[in-house]
Amino acid sequence: MQVKNYLQRIQLTPGSQLQTLVENRRVFNLNTCELNVFESYQQAYHIPLTFNDFVITSMVRGKKIMHLMDKPAFDYLPGETVIVPAGETMVIDFPEAASENPTQCIALAIDATYINSTLDYLNEYYGAGNEQHQWQLHCNQYHFENDTDVTSLINKLIGVCSSSNASRDIYADLHLKELLIRLIQSQHLQQVDTAKSVHQNKSRLHYVLHYIHEHLTEKIAIDALSRKAYVSRNIFYKWFKEQFGITPLDYINRERVKLAKQLLVQQQNSVQAVSNMCGFSDVNYFIRVFKKTEGTTPKAYQSCYLF
Repeated sequence: MQVKNYLQRIQLTPGSQLQTLVENRRVFNLNTCELNVFESYQQAYHIPLTFNDFVITSMVRGKKIMHLMDKPAFDYLPGETVIVPAGETMVIDFPEAASENPTQCIALAIDATYINSTLDYLNEYYGAGNEQHQWQLHCNQYHFENDTDVTSLINKLIGVCSSSNASRDIYADLHLKELLIRLIQSQHLQQVDTAKSVHQNKSRLHYVLHYIHEHLTEKIAIDALSRKAYVSRNIFYKWFKEQFGITPLDYINRERVKLAKQLLVQQQNSVQAVSNMCGFSDVNYFIRVFKKTEGTTPKAYQSCYLF
């Protein structure tokens, strides 16, 4: 069972205005980006699509199969996002598209100058201090599930870009910069998270994340984490949020929910027991956190794996 944060449905193109039944395209041009809405109404295979700019795509409805960067093909479903570098060709299959079941996907094309200015902003105002970290936007991590914040920002951008509001360029600039920053922070978290065990003493970031994982089943106080990072509680909280885009508590709860999902598939584990094993002192709080993250209760999640 996967977490899905779906985009709001976009009104389909009226039939009389369709130019093609495969990847029919509507375009909204702004100063900072170009919003494309693609729709397909019949099966098709090996359809190439290339943008001259970096692009953030997100599925709204239906299913595609993506062939990208010489990697294995993968299903592309609503609630997911794919980022693609400029000049990279996506080859797309539409195995289920039909007039009564169209696919719909948005693509935000962003000029390299704008991306570089956002990276410069991050490096100037949100540097990693002693970590000597340079912010970058990587495309080796290109397929991921939307979280609540990413979904909200993309929904706002769709609304702004498709509106006739005289101030739409201003609002688009604000939302787009935040979206890029969240994507960059998310990538940074994944990279540091992956390396936390191997390089636990390489930096404060690795050390703190490694400590959290070593003590997930125990009570973890933010004061204790700030002492591990040799900074005050307030500075630690701000520093962590700047690095990863989420609070320390959000990260701890996210990792505890990951552990809970592994434990819930074992039939002998009750929800109360899993709550305790994952470091939650209150089962009702565990249920609320789990539902917020996964969109379903622990019991409902467990029932999908019990036969």
